[in-house]
Amino acid sequence: MEKLVIKNNLKSNDTITRTIRIGGKTFDRINQLAEKNNISFNSVINQIIEYGLNNLRED
Repeated sequence: MEKLVIKNNLKSNDTITRTIRIGGKTFDRINQLAEKNNISFNSVINQIIEYGLNNLRED
């Protein structure tokens, strides 16, 4: 499986606000990715979710 590559040019006007809970260590890792790539935390979250959904094995 290909690894996720974080991109800094993805924006969408089609959004829904939702509250989720994320573990502290996971939050820190995502926040570091956002800072490293100079993009928003939400952008990283959305890319991770899209990657996961696109690579989900459905048996």
